[in-house]
Amino acid sequence: MSPNSPRRRLIAAGFTDLDKSTRLLEASELSGIEAQCLFDGLAMSADPDQALLLLVRLLEKSPGLESLVNSGRDANEPLFRLLGSSEALGEFLISHPENLDVLRVKVSPEPTGANARLLRTSLLESVQADAAAALPVASLVGQDAYRALRAQYRRHLTELAVRDLCAASPQDFFPTVARELSDLAAAALDAALAVSRAELAAHHDPGEIADIRLAVIGMGKCGAGELNYVSDVDVIYVMDSTHAEDAKAATIGTALATGISRAISSAASEPGLWEVDANLRPEGREGPLVRTVESHLNYYQRWAKSWEFQALLKARPIAGDLELGQRYEQALSPLIWSSSEREGFVESVQSMRRRVTEHIPAHEQGRQIKLGSGGLRDVEFTVQLLQLVHAKGDESLRCRDTTSAIAALSEAGYIGRSDAREFDAAYRYLRVLEHRIQLVYLRRTHLMPQSEAARRALARSMLGALSTARPSADSLMETWQRTKRAVRRLYERIFYRPVLATAAHLSAEDVALSPEAAGARLAALGYMDPKGAMRHIQSLTAGISRRAALQRQLLPVLLGWLADGVDPDAGLLGFRRISEALGTSPWYLGMLRDSNAAAERLCHILSSSRFITDLLEVSPEAVKWLGTDDDLAVRSFDTQWLEVKSKLRRHHDPGDAIRLIRLIRRREVLRIAIADSSGLLDQETVGQALADADRAAILGALHVAEGSVYAADGKLTAMLIVAMGRQGGREIGYGSDADVLFVHRAVEGAPKEAAQKQAEKIVTMTTSLLKQPCKPPILAERILDVDASLRPEGKNGPLVRSLDSYREYYSRWSLIWEAQALLRARTIAGNDELADDFIALIDPIRYPKYISDQDEREIRRIKARVEAERLPRGADPARQLKLGRGGLSDVEWLVQLLQLENAFSIEGLRTTSTVDALTVAVEEELLPAEEAQILLDSWKLASRIRSANVIWSGRASDLLPSSRRDLEAVARWCGYDAGMASDIEEDYLRLTRRARAIFEKHFFEQ
Repeated sequence: MSPNSPRRRLIAAGFTDLDKSTRLLEASELSGIEAQCLFDGLAMSADPDQALLLLVRLLEKSPGLESLVNSGRDANEPLFRLLGSSEALGEFLISHPENLDVLRVKVSPEPTGANARLLRTSLLESVQADAAAALPVASLVGQDAYRALRAQYRRHLTELAVRDLCAASPQDFFPTVARELSDLAAAALDAALAVSRAELAAHHDPGEIADIRLAVIGMGKCGAGELNYVSDVDVIYVMDSTHAEDAKAATIGTALATGISRAISSAASEPGLWEVDANLRPEGREGPLVRTVESHLNYYQRWAKSWEFQALLKARPIAGDLELGQRYEQALSPLIWSSSEREGFVESVQSMRRRVTEHIPAHEQGRQIKLGSGGLRDVEFTVQLLQLVHAKGDESLRCRDTTSAIAALSEAGYIGRSDAREFDAAYRYLRVLEHRIQLVYLRRTHLMPQSEAARRALARSMLGALSTARPSADSLMETWQRTKRAVRRLYERIFYRPVLATAAHLSAEDVALSPEAAGARLAALGYMDPKGAMRHIQSLTAGISRRAALQRQLLPVLLGWLADGVDPDAGLLGFRRISEALGTSPWYLGMLRDSNAAAERLCHILSSSRFITDLLEVSPEAVKWLGTDDDLAVRSFDTQWLEVKSKLRRHHDPGDAIRLIRLIRRREVLRIAIADSSGLLDQETVGQALADADRAAILGALHVAEGSVYAADGKLTAMLIVAMGRQGGREIGYGSDADVLFVHRAVEGAPKEAAQKQAEKIVTMTTSLLKQPCKPPILAERILDVDASLRPEGKNGPLVRSLDSYREYYSRWSLIWEAQALLRARTIAGNDELADDFIALIDPIRYPKYISDQDEREIRRIKARVEAERLPRGADPARQLKLGRGGLSDVEWLVQLLQLENAFSIEGLRTTSTVDALTVAVEEELLPAEEAQILLDSWKLASRIRSANVIWSGRASDLLPSSRRDLEAVARWCGYDAGMASDIEEDYLRLTRRARAIFEKHFFEQ
């Protein structure tokens, strides 16, 4: 053959070794081949260089093949696709040219699989055994039988490879390929057993052999019906006998099993088919090769490890006595599906997967398709773990092969639809990739080839027969890496779900949620109203919708997590209300199922916090934050203020604007509370975050009021709002009001009286906007109560004063307690210049050069009076968080006295923060470190309990609870373990007693 411009045509056809291929084109064997047919065929080959070489060698042995090559694409496609993808199968046809007829087939872009029964018959007949016999016995034995079996096996393998390589979508055809490979392996085992029986007849009585019933149980991929082109076939042998002595029966059974391996694996003139691996049997290599069903059952009931049940998930009778195999399967099935209830089962499976990854040789790390990160094992372990945990209560999940299991898990809601599609596509891609790599040399390998030429050929072989793409080695690697990343992402999210570890310990009855079982379990878990709880469960799980299916999947686990809280009944009711509010939102239940934290966090909140539950019921979309810590990150004041300003620009009606501002505040308070409940925030950050949310709302309300009043009257004055008390120190809790001062300064030329009236109007409107009901109302909002009672002259003084009025008042009339109050003054809203001037005015007052003895006595007198008069009648001072013994007031008054005495000379004390001032007091040796720590611990615990009261009950309280249930809830919020309510009580009483002693030592005894 003399093609025109051969090198150019070689390049166009995808050849890489141009010199060698040019020489091959001159071979005499190609003289009768039409150039167009040859190059059209080679263009279909994944590796044209390999295909051309094999073709020349085939023509040398079988010149009659010319007609097939010259028949054109429709006829010669099987030949060229096979030769370009599998050197090993090409070599098989060269050495067994009698099988070339397998290439003279009409291929379909949508092929079907071969019949398993016909494969069995074919392989049994290859060793001259009667396929219809109850116990087929081969007429061929020894090497003759082995060669015949292997040749027929490879013929069928070639037929399958042709259909696979000519399919329009190899990934769609993959399950059929894997199933046929499994059926072909099973047929080979049956034929090998027939040979083994014949060979054993030379040493034992045929009647004794016939008496032995031997079942071959397929394990791993063969048992699952998803075998590779080249793979060890994992098996377990089960025997039974009615007449022979036990010892003799075991000897014969073992010999039969050994004969199977010899017929399949022993080397003759050509390599064996694959290794028959029986190491998954009880006790592994140390255990007997064959056992009875009863012996297997005894082992798995008493000694088996968790991984052995995972292996049994794939067990299926594939050869020999199928009736005996089914008896084995039925006996072990209950053990398999209850195995996840074993202690530490989920953790052991997860640990095993990590060990597999850790033991990959370093030189294979970046090439592993099967074992590495994002490889096949990630998919398989994830799917198998989900099956083992959930299939005990859902028989639809009891599938052996991975693709069917993924579909079943998706259909039942255990994996989201999009995740399942991605997982399935990735698994099919990786398996086809593995198949194409193994096809080349029919070697058991799971490594990506290293050479660029091999990768390019692999990339082409991955395409369907109708594709015209010309992928490169680089594009193959990009697709593979992208697939691995997708698999790893899904694996990490699903394989380590907290739901799994909890669901694993539930019995099938618990999972079923039947009224009888559920009622008993609810009572045992601590639900006070099991019947009411059962009504909630039935409401949530009724019907056949996907939502109901997901609820049925989640609730057995959630019931336990809710029961870990203080009020599981309220928690379940809250869960029902939130679920009903979210309706069919596609993300909600999927997030609870998939997230590493969301479901457990939600249960903890619902059964432990009326405050957060109420907010979630009216803002159920906030449940989405539970799925990721990023969504629970505290929003800074600047971020909130940008959002508020955006709302103000779009909404000019005061009612609309303030409603949106208050919704932002409610949202941020909810975000802070959820983050706090999830352990993401420390106490100091909570106080600062709550203060920032209040500040953004106050500033927004002031802007709305100013805009409305200025629009009507013109601007006569500038406004300033100053935070006081704990709000000024950014140390507030969930139940805190906003103590403030209002300051104004008339614009130049404005009448003072008119400016004062305008300021009063703005202040009145600002406070009203923050406190009055919105239309429509904002449900579950905790109103921000703005309190100006710390202003000069208290409630008897004007609500707002000008800066000059403050200056005059403080210079003439202010008392020491007012200087003390100003220690926590912090400007939060209004005119910046006015803020600077106000701070400049009050600094000399709150940080005096010295205070007189009379002022110190007055401070002590006022403190004593507060203790005597403001404690609620009948209240136990030891349990009063704010005004009681060693409580918030004691610590704050002592710190503030130190500030009044020393802040003039110690700049670090010029802070509105109690914690910061206490720290500086230690650094400046104003207080011993040990005493300051006790004061700080007492103050922090009192603050935390105060917030916990609100979180638990939804109501503010300044008392350490006396009720055991309330105290338990408060203790848990404060970080104590369940059942440690008495510990928080003891800690609080001890700390405050010691704090009071320190307070009296430094406050009253100077």
